[in-house]
Amino acid sequence: MNISIKEENDFRFIESGATDSGETLMLLHGLFGALSNFEGIIKRFSGQYNVVVPILPIYEMPIFQVSVMGLVDFVTRFVNYKGFGKVHLLGNSLGGHIALLYALAHPEHIASITLTGSSGLFESAFGTAFPKRGDYEYIKKKTEDTFFSPEVASKELVDEVFGIVNDRNKAIRVVATAKSAVRHNLGDKLHKIKAPTLLIWGKQDNVTPAFVGEKFNELIENSQLHFLDECGHAPMMEKPEAFNAILENFLNAVIAEKVEA
Repeated sequence: MNISIKEENDFRFIESGATDSGETLMLLHGLFGALSNFEGIIKRFSGQYNVVVPILPIYEMPIFQVSVMGLVDFVTRFVNYKGFGKVHLLGNSLGGHIALLYALAHPEHIASITLTGSSGLFESAFGTAFPKRGDYEYIKKKTEDTFFSPEVASKELVDEVFGIVNDRNKAIRVVATAKSAVRHNLGDKLHKIKAPTLLIWGKQDNVTPAFVGEKFNELIENSQLHFLDECGHAPMMEKPEAFNAILENFLNAVIAEKVEA
């Protein structure tokens, strides 16, 4: 995917540009996330929305600042810098966790929330110890296990994860961020989320299993849950057409309700 990354005021991000709708769709990637994870969403929605993907500084933050709240602070500064009003916020995995924490802190900036394979209640990824380094086949298998269909884990994606795990400074930050995410369990806070919330879950998600989606649905009052079969932890990658159809219907309904109000 050929995407031009903008650099402004210490922020790195992609942005499709303003549209007639005036709506902004902001995407937050996960711990091992790459811009390619959102390729299908960017292509589908850039004509109707200003699609924005800030690159979270997971591997660049000073080690004493590495935490989910450090990343929430980054998103807060980014939204303020861009001057966004209300955004439609979508997060996968750790990105969903950050989206929820941001929404709890700044409900005035939230038009809607979409979570897919979100952490915040329960997650089982590489764990909270050092991932196994130097073993490409191990990393390949762990990356493939993220998906229902192993072939979705392209060599490019596996190489990227392998590079992160084998870079000591990056690996330390992966572990620190993962531990921070576990500490910031949101089970007792989700009742405070009032924004329209869409949950799209892979039935075969091994990282945040189906029951996690069901629990989010139970705890977030104004939420709807959709399962995709033969799908793992990243539905927007594994089932892009079905994912985008559900997302489009949800966003259209949210915007229509706003117009009627």
